[in-house]
Amino acid sequence: MNPIIKNILGTIAALFAGGAVNMAIITISGSIIPPPEGADVTTMEGLKASIHLFEARHFIMPFLAHAMGTFVGALIISILAANNKLKFAIGIATFNFLGGLIMVLSLDAPLWFEITDLLFAYLPMGFLANKLATRKN
Repeated sequence: MNPIIKNILGTIAALFAGGAVNMAIITISGSIIPPPEGADVTTMEGLKASIHLFEARHFIMPFLAHAMGTFVGALIISILAANNKLKFAIGIATFNFLGGLIMVLSLDAPLWFEITDLLFAYLPMGFLANKLATRKN
């Protein structure tokens, strides 16, 4: 297969799979760690209005969703890319980082979570996924 086509299709697959993992974790997070009493997490407005009710434990699942979604996307592109595997993995991580940055700017979450999320859920996961996918046996 043409390397350009392979890289494009791999990128699409990586973005889709990473996004699906992210959404799956977010979707089930309320059943694992229920939101605070009275918090409406079904809309952005409800989330903004009730974010002050959240405790540290309520941020575990969003962090895992961001980290695992990025990891899966970077892993997939590291496996599927025809060349420049690390660059593509970091590209996927950067794309997800931009989504995280938009959330930080949109939602007034605690600063400790925003810093932790932006520093550890994106670029390190891209590097780790690439390292695991491309290691020599």
